[in-house]
Amino acid sequence: EVQLVESGGGLVQAGGSLRLSCAASGFTFDDYAIAWFRQAPGKEREGVSCINSNDGSAHYTDSVTGRFAISSDNAKNTVFLQMNSLKPEDTAVYYCAAVFFGSYCTGNYYLRDYDYWGQGTQVTVSS
Repeated sequence: EVQLVESGGGLVQAGGSLRLSCAASGFTFDDYAIAWFRQAPGKEREGVSCINSNDGSAHYTDSVTGRFAISSDNAKNTVFLQMNSLKPEDTAVYYCAAVFFGSYCTGNYYLRDYDYWGQGTQVTVSS
């Protein structure tokens, strides 16, 4: 059974940090690119960051560049999202997703392309 399980969300004050984890199972991790999306109330789901499992190359959307860092531990089939200098506008449910193409991550975040999704973890940033 394929599973993506997010963890690490919570409530933090503006300027604080959180580290999200996405633990994957049930598929060959190295064949996939992994992305983080987020969805705030009343807004569309948007891509935040992604990483290619084959070479570790990564992409960030403009609003998080310089504040967020994505990394992958292929031995543990886990992707992390380190979020620093958090802002109230970062408040959202964060989802990880996997696409069967190890080099997919080039800045496109088409939801329909992603094969597997996690259940999401809430991140709330207070002002």
